Amino acid sequence: EVQLVESGGGLVQAGGSLRLSCVASGFLGDDYVIGWFRQAPGKEREGVSCIRSTDDSTYYADSVKGRFTLSSNNAKNTVYLQMNSLKPEDTAVYYCAASRTKGYGTSWWLLNVKFGNMDYRGKGTLVTVSS
Repeated sequence: EVQLVESGGGLVQAGGSLRLSCVASGFLGDDYVIGWFRQAPGKEREGVSCIRSTDDSTYYADSVKGRFTLSSNNAKNTVYLQMNSLKPEDTAVYYCAASRTKGYGTSWWLLNVKFGNMDYRGKGTLVTVSS
């Protein structure tokens, strides 16, 4: 059984930075994507970024490009989301999720797959950005 546990959320002022971590326990497989979704108050959950295990290719939502960076430490089964230049509209619960790729790349996963359809899902960590 794979479990994903997020950490690193908190309260930060606009313009500040936070780093989220997601630790995966269990075997995800040889070819998987892992990344982050978020859900802001009153809004639908959306994909933020994901990374593929085989080549570390990444994909970002337009809303976070240039501000967020996703990286992985495979030895620690951990992915990190470095969030810089945070804005109040980044306030949300951030969820880690992973799936075996089934041959699809990161852009396909982030643009086409909903959080509920990912193979494995974390419980989330709250990020609050004050203005």
